[in-house]
Amino acid sequence: MPNERLRAALLQSGMTPAALATELSVDPKTVERWITQNRPPYRKHRLAVARRLGLDEAFLWPDAVSPEQLAAAAGSEITTVYPHRWAVATEVWQNFFNSANQEIGILVYGAYFLAENSGLLRTIEARAQAGVRVRILLGDADSDEVAQRGADEGIADAMAAKIRNVMVNYAPLREHPTVEVRIHRTILYNSIYRADDQLLVNTHIYGVRAPDAPVLHLHRVPTGDMVSMYLNSFEKVWNGAIPAP
Repeated sequence: MPNERLRAALLQSGMTPAALATELSVDPKTVERWITQNRPPYRKHRLAVARRLGLDEAFLWPDAVSPEQLAAAAGSEITTVYPHRWAVATEVWQNFFNSANQEIGILVYGAYFLAENSGLLRTIEARAQAGVRVRILLGDADSDEVAQRGADEGIADAMAAKIRNVMVNYAPLREHPTVEVRIHRTILYNSIYRADDQLLVNTHIYGVRAPDAPVLHLHRVPTGDMVSMYLNSFEKVWNGAIPAP
């Protein structure tokens, strides 16, 4: 059975099997066998291909990675666990966003704490000016999902009001061509903050306000798939969202 994931990834990247073979210093027929016969490469080649295509080894060759390797990689992706979002120092957020060289992503309902921090907004704006892509997903203030979240946290209509305030605070950011804001109506299980291959994930717990819930600091490593799962979730919400008015 062919490796359709590898074939599709090569097509999407615009890279031919011959070009990949040249980069890896292997025979082009070897790369063809990786695709047409689903032969897994040596580990060093799997990692090199995954890195070149911006994907995970476990995604391209799921049968080549053992459960033990996946578990070990998952542990390695966890940099820090904060018991509460309020325990994450401002300097951590500052360094986190400032480290982005390619992309910043924010998936929240409102995250008013971020939008009201002028220092963090200036950091994100500076990265946008440097050419970093910034994608922000905010909840639809008029949606049932946001209303339910407000009820669950015991703040009622304050959730929707915060989102409207956040939209105003993000107005200067939206003047930059690399910044895009969209509105979503999904049930938010986690708030996701991205800086390239790093994530800060604010988990959501029923009946607990977001500032009191834990935050995971994750960093993508070869073979690991935790970061990829969150990034895939981000993309699904992004694709179903609409441009902010």
